[in-house]
Amino acid sequence: MHELAICQALIAQVESVAQSENASRVVRIHLEIGPLSGVEPQLLQHAYPLAAAGTVAADAELIVDTSPVRVSCPSCESQTGALPNRLICGVCGDWQVEVTSGDELLLKRLELEKTAPSLAVA
Repeated sequence: MHELAICQALIAQVESVAQSENASRVVRIHLEIGPLSGVEPQLLQHAYPLAAAGTVAADAELIVDTSPVRVSCPSCESQTGALPNRLICGVCGDWQVEVTSGDELLLKRLELEKTAPSLAVA
């Protein structure tokens, strides 16, 4: 299950951002996953609590959005949607297309909570 390794890498990235922003905890993690990414969103959701345990993201909500498959056709210069198992141009039917969307795994947004700085009284 490579989703656990992906979650561990994600948590490392999230912790790095949280540390650079002086966040006390991560509230939400927003991901975008395409159907051609090789990542199964449900397995990622199940692996997430294991990877996040004991980190600033331990209680964070993991929100996964899926992106559609889109292709660009050099023959007719169209940009169309496609099915993951049928990568052809939606206009001319050419199979020599370039995938422009649907193969990504993106960390889109983090919602962080910062602690208020304490005021030192002299």
